[in-house]
Amino acid sequence: MSTPTLRRDLGLLDAVGVGLGAVIGAGLFVVTGVAAGVAGPAFVVGLVVAGVAATCNALSSAALAAVYPQAGGTYEYGHRLLHPWAGFAAGWLFVVSKLAAGGTVALGFGGYLHALAPAVPPRAAAVAAVALLTAANLAGVRKAGRLNVGIVAVTVASLVAFVLLGAPGARAANWTPFAPAGVRGVLEASALLFFAYTGYARVTTLGEEVRDPTRTIPRAIALTVAISVALYLAVGAVAVGLVGADALAATTAPLDRAAAAVGPGVRAALAVGAATAMLGVLLSQGLGISRMLFAMARRGDLPGVLARVHPATGVPHVGVLTAGAVVAGLALVGTLDAAVSAAAFTILLYYGIANVCAWRLPAAQRRWLPRAVPAVGLAACLLLAASLAPATVGAGLGLLAVGAAVRIVVRRLARDTKR
Repeated sequence: MSTPTLRRDLGLLDAVGVGLGAVIGAGLFVVTGVAAGVAGPAFVVGLVVAGVAATCNALSSAALAAVYPQAGGTYEYGHRLLHPWAGFAAGWLFVVSKLAAGGTVALGFGGYLHALAPAVPPRAAAVAAVALLTAANLAGVRKAGRLNVGIVAVTVASLVAFVLLGAPGARAANWTPFAPAGVRGVLEASALLFFAYTGYARVTTLGEEVRDPTRTIPRAIALTVAISVALYLAVGAVAVGLVGADALAATTAPLDRAAAAVGPGVRAALAVGAATAMLGVLLSQGLGISRMLFAMARRGDLPGVLARVHPATGVPHVGVLTAGAVVAGLALVGTLDAAVSAAAFTILLYYGIANVCAWRLPAAQRRWLPRAVPAVGLAACLLLAASLAPATVGAGLGLLAVGAAVRIVVRRLARDTKR
């Protein structure tokens, strides 16, 4: 039987759209409120810290993707440069973190849609959105990519309008006390916000479906991070100035609260942008999770059925359906803070492995990447992971142990079947 492969249908605009669709949503529209509750107005410093960490990790990921443009991202790099178990750990952590993030974002979409249409139950809206976008992902990566670009354009336009119209109403009094939880609060907020920045990894997991990946993927990652950091800082600063950190922390739709202080027109526009942002994140997460499941199944680390590719659309349809079902289930039963914390810890470990892989690249393959970049990225990941609550760290390590058990069972069953 031939090894299953995917089609190269995505260009630079599509790849940037996938990255922005993954980043601009969870952080700005959902996690902003959680981070404000942890650090107060100083969460904007956390945005900067998380942005620096994300930039280092993005550069490491870009260098790796240029050398190994296959589906699976750090899962593939870990296998090739470190050890099969390191690769599996990265892949499992990605799947766990993005499934948890998918549940979080679906709940966020439900919250913002409920603000637009109070008669719509938030959890029902969340599950319906997951179902619709799973169907879009099944239609093929090119169609899903174009849909995503349109979604992202609406979201960015609404955020720019919020910043321009809301900035004149910001008040200095809303910035005090600036850091009620001190440095630890800022670091914990950074860890939560880092999880939101890391959507650029979606581009690397789609490496097997990008045209001219050696050039396209690094450029797409750089553009995604630059645009995202600028938007996060502008929107976060205006939101705090308008209503204060406590008001942002008191709701699952923090930017809706801030936009209400500007006026009904801005509130309605931002609610539409928030809803489309959540849809963009869910769409790109379905793409990323299914491709990671595909890559792991192709190497025998997950059940082989997940590596099946639909002959007509060229997508790993079983992986797409599996990811959609799990995210919908989490949206029904999950809680926002627990999901965000679990996703934050596991994705930090994922990028820690990515930075070790980038460090291990030979100098000729690293080319423009100094070794100091993955070193700083790894240190930032470890620091931010350590800043999370001990219970969250323990839960993340427990999930990693579950993953190890899954791999052992899957590979043992595969060996027994071949006998």
